[in-house]
Amino acid sequence: MELTDIVIYPIKSGSGIAKEAAVIQPWGLDGDRRWAVIGEDGDNLWLGEHPRMITVRARSLEDGGLALSAPGCPGLTVPPAEGKRVPVGFTGLDEAVEADQAAHEWFTRLLGRPARLVWLDDPRRRSVDPAHGGLPGDVVSFAWDAPLLLTSRSSLRLLDEWIAGGAGERGEEPPAPLSMARFRPNVVVDGAEPYEEDGWAEVQIGEVDFRVSEICDRCAVTTIDPDTAVKGKEPIRTLARHRRWDGKTWFGIRLVPRSTGTIRVGDAVTRL
Repeated sequence: MELTDIVIYPIKSGSGIAKEAAVIQPWGLDGDRRWAVIGEDGDNLWLGEHPRMITVRARSLEDGGLALSAPGCPGLTVPPAEGKRVPVGFTGLDEAVEADQAAHEWFTRLLGRPARLVWLDDPRRRSVDPAHGGLPGDVVSFAWDAPLLLTSRSSLRLLDEWIAGGAGERGEEPPAPLSMARFRPNVVVDGAEPYEEDGWAEVQIGEVDFRVSEICDRCAVTTIDPDTAVKGKEPIRTLARHRRWDGKTWFGIRLVPRSTGTIRVGDAVTRL
């Protein structure tokens, strides 16, 4: 198997940035989801409820700040977060550091509701939830439930075949293949059998070892077209037909690093 894609999401729920290489820290890819957008009550303003978040492009700056852009919004440079600590509603985390007022106003205009940008100053302060496979000492950024998400191209190809088959049964034209971006992975592999990853317990990517903490259950975020921010029925409709158990639908696996190092596109991927 081979690593075909590496993706970092500087802001939780924002668009991803493809990388040729990335450093693996105990809490995930360096620079991945260290920023998040919260409401007045501190709860995460997540993509499933605010599809416009997927249009936000964020680029990390050398000084620790961000360069923000989104269709219909002026670009904004956000300085490093040096505000006060504020309460946040993330499992395993009580507080994060506020960004500056201009960033709050930018996201408030974008989402049409009060919003604030916050920074996770030290990911070692947030533990992986034991309900999602976390063990003592496992830590995570603002990512959902695990430091990294891995998906497989062969699994997506089979899913596309299932979707096309369902469209044919309904007398519809088969849709274009889905973009892997809908599933918001950090690492994408190719060369495995479809859904072989369901049975993995440990995996090595290049020089870095990972533990599989759980299979990833999927939500409405996957139904948002990453290019248009428009919601549809797929892939949840088809996953519910072929990949539903325990009341959920499943695609991809969550990983916890067991070592640190650098991974690169083209690295060998080995099931341990």
